[in-house]
This record gives sequence, C-alpha cells and structure tokens, in this order.
Amino acid sequence: MNVVERGRPAAQRRLSLGFLSNMGVSIPPSLGHSAVFSQPVVLDVPKPLPPSEDSAQSCVFLPEFQQRRFPGQDCFQIQGFMAKGSYGPILKVRDIIKERTYAVKMLPKSEILKHGVLEQSKEEVIIQRQLKHPFIHNLQDCWQTQRHLFIMCDYCAAGDLYTYWLLKGRFAEEEVRLFAAELGGALGYLHDLGIIHRDVKMENILLSDQGHLRLSDFGLSRRLKRGGRAFTICGTIQYMAPEVLSGGPYSHAADWWSLGVLLFSLVKGEFPVPSEANHIAMLKKVKHFPYIIPNIFSPSLIILLTELLCKDPANRLRNLDSFKMQAFFRGTSFDSLILQKTPVEVILELRNHPDWAAKATRGLTLDCFDSFDCDKILSSPASPTETCPSLANMDLQPPSLQTRLRTEVTGNEKLS
Repeated sequence: MNVVERGRPAAQRRLSLGFLSNMGVSIPPSLGHSAVFSQPVVLDVPKPLPPSEDSAQSCVFLPEFQQRRFPGQDCFQIQGFMAKGSYGPILKVRDIIKERTYAVKMLPKSEILKHGVLEQSKEEVIIQRQLKHPFIHNLQDCWQTQRHLFIMCDYCAAGDLYTYWLLKGRFAEEEVRLFAAELGGALGYLHDLGIIHRDVKMENILLSDQGHLRLSDFGLSRRLKRGGRAFTICGTIQYMAPEVLSGGPYSHAADWWSLGVLLFSLVKGEFPVPSEANHIAMLKKVKHFPYIIPNIFSPSLIILLTELLCKDPANRLRNLDSFKMQAFFRGTSFDSLILQKTPVEVILELRNHPDWAAKATRGLTLDCFDSFDCDKILSSPASPTETCPSLANMDLQPPSLQTRLRTEVTGNEKLS
C-alpha cells in the first residue's frame, strides 16, 4: 500500500482536537514546531483493486462489529463534523439518554476494502475491546450498518499533549515525571497483554479534564505472541525505533524507544533528531546520531533517556519493572489511583491559555464544515467526499508535520 499517493504535496499528520487523533488535516507551514517538519514517503507497493459497490454493501464485518442501525435522533444527537479521518469522517455525538458526548469514527466499507485495511480495522477493535486501564483511551462501542463501520470512543475535550507542548515550549522535569509514570504504566499494561502500540507520540496522548494522560489511537497496533516479531515499517517517522525504520524484526521494545523520544522532546522543546524526507534517510540519521543528552538535564533523566534511546533493542530499557526502578522516579508512585488523585496543574493552567484553541486546531477552521450533511452520508454507498462536494474540494491533507508510515516490506506479516 502506498503510504502517500503520488502527487500529494507533502507529509501527512493527524490532528487531535480532543477526540480521536487519527485524522489528516491542513496545517499551514507557518504553524507548529520547526523541528518536526518532514516530507512524504512514497513506497511502490501494489494496491488492491477497488471492490464493486455490491461487494462493499454485502460485506459483513462480523463478529467484530455488531450489525444494527445508526441510532435515531431521539438517542444520538450529531453535534458536528469534527474532521476527516484516514478513511472517513469523525463525528461529535451526544448520547441524549446517557447525557455523554462521544467521538465516533465513521468508516465507509467501500473505503476499507479499497485500501485493503479490513484486517487492520478488525484488529483495532479487537485490541481496544481488551483494554481497560485508567491511562488508555476507552472504546465505548462499535457497530456496522449496511455500508459503514462505526467506532465510538470517549470524547476528550481537553485535547492532546502536542497542543500543550506547542503552548509550553518545554516542560519541567517534575511535570514530565508524572507524564512518564502514567504513560509507562499504560505501555506496561499493553505489553503484558502482548499488544504493541506502534504509534506512541504526543498527538496520540489525549488528556482528561483533570489533565491526566489517555493513550489513544490503536489503528496501527497489533498483537504479538510471546517471542513474536513484526516487520512492517509503520508509525510516525520521528518516533520510530531504528529496528522499525530498517524493516524489522522488532517487538515491544520499539514502543519504549518512542517513549524516550517523547520524553526528550517534552523537556528539550525539540526532537532529538530532525526528520528526513523518507524512512531510509531517517534510518541513516538515527543509526549515526550519537544521542548525546543535553547537560541541562538532570543526571537521573540522562540515565533514563540513555537507556530508552539505546539503538540495540536487546539492551534497551524495555519493560515496566526496569522503568520503575530508574532513579528519575525515586519517590514516585506508579499506582494509578494515587497518580489520579491530584489534578495536573500545568495542564489546567494551559487549558485556559488564550491561544489554546488556535494551537489545538493547528490553523484548521471548522466553519468550512457547516454544510456537512450526515444524513446524506449515512444513506449513501459512496465515500464522504463523493456525497458532500464541500468535503471533496477541501484541502485536508497538505504539507504538514511528521510522516505516518504504513507499508509491508516482507511477506511475513499479513497485518500492518
């Protein structure tokens, strides 16, 4: 599968506006952090032929997605079209009976089949159904109609960690210590279940109303059996471990490398390695970069990052027990109940920042979605851009920050 189509002007990046963070959006080049710009990666992998309309309509994605109608207006109030995801729109939906707001990813079956991501869609739901953790974004429901799949998750109005990084510039080590403990706990939980996330990054970390982390977006995740290895080059290029960039084999240790990149960037205010045009050039830079940790960091943080950013996955810090024992966490509890007792003041303060909304949208104006007609989409077999001209004419995937990769490099892994 091509990671980006020929002719598409630049790298894709997905925006989190406090809900699901798996969407491509327009980001003016003048916005964002200069250290994270990258270029598209074009890999010539044969693309599956698009299915006929009849096959898309008759395809039943069971048992992962229960078959039923989209809830009526007496149950669900669609409050707006929030963004265009990789294969369909993201809706903000209010459950009138429960008085709760959700983010609903709506995926046309025709698009799922055309792009060959049926197994990936199933895997995302299978994985998220297993997960129940205070620092992981919860799946609430999923179902299918004749022509669409729906994945519903909690709506996080506080947005994502990347927004707060743009506002703050750099976080203090004491602030990052809490983030690290919460995210480390989430990764340890996933890995105990045999699940590798494969796209750990700031945009995929949503925040609760009290400022605590919620690891989200399991669209690239997969289950690995004990001792299993993956080979797909996938993720976001600046967070990808060297063994992932090289095409594998790799395992759960890759997520700990991504965590190291994330922690370094939060404290330093920039990524350890500027991005390159493609994964091959990036691999060369990652292999040869010495990863000298700035001496402005505390000795305990330097040791932690040195162990996380170890290029040899066999010698890398790669499990929660070793993570907890680091001197950087001395006196820090990893108990989720204790961690959640105190609101995260830095996040609550930044949430009231006058520039928060602008940073959260990254320059995307939602006024252009006023003509979004969900009824037309729900009643049509075509894709959203085909049923809504206003969406077809919108440039939602132009030059942006960070490249998200997904391509098969060997025949050893059927699921990307």
